Amino acid sequence: MTLTEALEKELRAVCPSLELRKNEPMSRHTTFQVGGPAALMALPRGEEARRVLETAFRCNVEPFFLGNGSNLLVADNGYGGFVVKLAGTYREGEVYTNELMVGGAMLLSQAANLALRHGLTGLEWAAGIPGTVGGAVTMNAGAYGGEIAQVLHQVHAIGCDGRLEVVSNQECDFSYRHSAFSDGRRLILEAVFLLEPGDPAAIRAKMAELLARRKAKQPLEYPSAGSTFKRPAPLPDGTPVYAAELIDRCGCKGLKIGGAMVSEKHAGFIVNTGGATCADILALMEEVKKRVLAQTGIGLEPEVKTLGV
Repeated sequence: MTLTEALEKELRAVCPSLELRKNEPMSRHTTFQVGGPAALMALPRGEEARRVLETAFRCNVEPFFLGNGSNLLVADNGYGGFVVKLAGTYREGEVYTNELMVGGAMLLSQAANLALRHGLTGLEWAAGIPGTVGGAVTMNAGAYGGEIAQVLHQVHAIGCDGRLEVVSNQECDFSYRHSAFSDGRRLILEAVFLLEPGDPAAIRAKMAELLARRKAKQPLEYPSAGSTFKRPAPLPDGTPVYAAELIDRCGCKGLKIGGAMVSEKHAGFIVNTGGATCADILALMEEVKKRVLAQTGIGLEPEVKTLGV
């Protein structure tokens, strides 16, 4: 009996109503729409989340916490481990005066719309981001001058041993596309954002403007994981460097391996033009990195995370 099979048996005994899926295709759970099966996936609701993590810890199985899979590339052969994806009320949110309390599984774009409905400003930049709140906090997601670190008040999380924690903004150790949760050792159950009262019409207009800019510049017509590479460090004189600009300058736009292609609309995106495999995407990423390094001397670092690779 494998570790995941033993864990499945334990989980069914501890949480009879828990939704468990065996050999779940990860292509259904990533925005790239690629990836083989996960050996075991749990979709806990409410108190089930704590019991799931306690049981996994007791069985010596380290879980992988999955959000919307919008920054994830899963191996074609899949993942032989245990995946946890929050469900139920963890996809919902509530507002208390200026505080927005949302579940870790709620899409960040939905959180932005919830803020709009209550006349709260501060999340307009997040309107088009496809990730979940948990994923966004984990990587300190940002766009158009805004980022999670600017508006987060606190996080309610649970450790791999099932211990509940309340983590303040300062304790999140935010930096560019990084937080204290980046090590994958804690599951974000809820996040509390501290926003400001605003004019709903102005908030709606700003969100519409940013969504239009995103649609005009990004290849939203193809499956992708957003920006493939992180923003490189500035040059010694302080001049900012952008991955998309480097990739474009090196003639990589339209470069294709299998079903994977460097977007002709935005060089910072690798897209699935149809039938792309994880191997195609990884090979294309390596080719882009090689060309950029050879021509500019700058090494690109992937922003997309991998699982089972």
